[in-house]
Amino acid sequence: MKKIKSILNSLNTKIAVVFMLMILATIEIIGAYFTRQLEQSTIESFQTSIQIPTIITNSLATQLSKNTKKADEQLSQIVSNYNNSAISEIIVVDNKDVIRAVSNLNDKSRVGQRATNVGIKQVTSTGRQVTWIDSNNTGSNMVQITPLTVGTGANSTLGAIYVRANMQGVFDNLRNISYMFLTASFAASILSAILALFISRAITKPIEEMRMQALQVADGDYSGQVKIYSNDELGQLAEAFNTLSIRVERSQEQSESERRRLDSVLSHMTDGVIATDRHGNVIILNQMALSFLDIKEKEAVNKPITKILGLADDVSAQELIGNQQEMMITVNEGTPDEMILHASFSLIRRVTGFVSGAVCVLHDVTEQQKNENEQRQFVSNVSHELRTPLTSLHAYIEALNDGAWKDPEIAPQFLEVTQEETERMIRMINDLLSLSRMDRGVAKMDLEWVNFNDFLSHVLNRFDMIVKKDAEKGQEGEKKYSIKRKITNQDLWVEIDTDQMMQVIDNIMNNAIKYSPDGGVITVGLSQSQNQIILSISDQGLGIPKKDLNKIFDRFYRVDKARSREQGGTGLGLAIAKEIVEAHKGRIWADSQEGKGSTFYISLPFEPMSEEDDWDEV
Repeated sequence: MKKIKSILNSLNTKIAVVFMLMILATIEIIGAYFTRQLEQSTIESFQTSIQIPTIITNSLATQLSKNTKKADEQLSQIVSNYNNSAISEIIVVDNKDVIRAVSNLNDKSRVGQRATNVGIKQVTSTGRQVTWIDSNNTGSNMVQITPLTVGTGANSTLGAIYVRANMQGVFDNLRNISYMFLTASFAASILSAILALFISRAITKPIEEMRMQALQVADGDYSGQVKIYSNDELGQLAEAFNTLSIRVERSQEQSESERRRLDSVLSHMTDGVIATDRHGNVIILNQMALSFLDIKEKEAVNKPITKILGLADDVSAQELIGNQQEMMITVNEGTPDEMILHASFSLIRRVTGFVSGAVCVLHDVTEQQKNENEQRQFVSNVSHELRTPLTSLHAYIEALNDGAWKDPEIAPQFLEVTQEETERMIRMINDLLSLSRMDRGVAKMDLEWVNFNDFLSHVLNRFDMIVKKDAEKGQEGEKKYSIKRKITNQDLWVEIDTDQMMQVIDNIMNNAIKYSPDGGVITVGLSQSQNQIILSISDQGLGIPKKDLNKIFDRFYRVDKARSREQGGTGLGLAIAKEIVEAHKGRIWADSQEGKGSTFYISLPFEPMSEEDDWDEV
């Protein structure tokens, strides 16, 4: 059993079986196509042979048009005189499906009766020829019904001629041809099997010898040589195998060194890893290093590591490897893909102590550096923002202390400015406390399901009242503006903290009012897209430069610092808005064009609700 299994799994048997199946499949495909074409051609030829000549059909049509007893006799005579051995029955009917003549004398009684054949009715009504093969217990027959027409037009069909021909002989001939083909195919299969065995043996014999020699090489025996039988591809393969055996034996010492080098590289695969030779040229990079440095492997191999890392030209690779110093490397500096990498170096030594290369490990510290920079920037911004009002307070208080409090005109102004600066510092500290709670994740959210259409209308109604009151006051120099609504009529139910979301909308609306020109229009839109609702607030102000769009949500960032500080802004409103929206699993972004205004977008998760949804009773 084991020997039989070995024979079945051998390449010799597989090649023979594949070769035989390929020949057999080819013969069968060709045979199937040939048989199909032969059958189709034979049927078409038979169909042509039973076609009634045009001169006969014209004569029959002429007699049908007369509709007299003599015409019926002429029809019967024409049908009886027509001689075609393949045709077994001919019937002539008029356009009313009445049988006018038959070729079979035994069916004379059917003359004058109405034909019940569906095909005849179809031809007399449509004027188109139909043909089909009728198979039953008595045999196979071809039925062909041809319209008899005179001239052209809607009433040109005078009747039809029904022809039935026996096809049993045709199918018998086709069956005999198929049997002959199957017999020939069987003989060809046996012959191909014998031929396949001989061919596969000739191919696999040198391959089997190479397999045995390969097993010896795997065991460390390089003394054997593969016999070369010919100068074809197999002979060239055998010669190449013999050469390979010799080279493998010579490269054992080099392979051991390469193994140590690769082990050192693999031990640092959690980060970017670059291996060099003793001259500092790159020989191996892992995928993470290629991703960090944004290069392709073929661009880095055999190049100095100093060039790959983007170091200065005066730094040599030998000095870099010899000192094994750590350094910070910036990749894609000044672009959105900027990355800061920490590079550390270690030497690769052989057993003898000879330094054969080095390994550079790259660790991504971009986020860490970014956080440190943000902390330093935040401290600097807070110090700067607090220093300005404190300096102002100090100056006014010092002036009051020097006697300005006695002046009834100056003192109230100084006190008013002092109060405004104090309130601005309180607002800034409250905003900082809010951001701190959000950063620490301790800010509580009172979520509830709200129809956002009604909620937004309620918020905008407050601003409409402000517009109305400002118009009634008619104060000179007061900025005038209008609010335009583009809100969908569909109920949009979202789960939000109404107080926090109102703070977000108020902040963006106030910014739109501040930066809109006198008489400007603020457009508020609300729409639904898939599983998100989109709130947009547009103004007609000066706009935001493209370079500042990605920074406007940073803390203390102002596009126009002087104007923002003059209008009492803390530079934290948009940062708080972003934190609130993201806490609602939403997204906020802005689109702007200088001189044409800005548009702020807020997207929030939305779940469609039907009237049949269950609600808790209160």
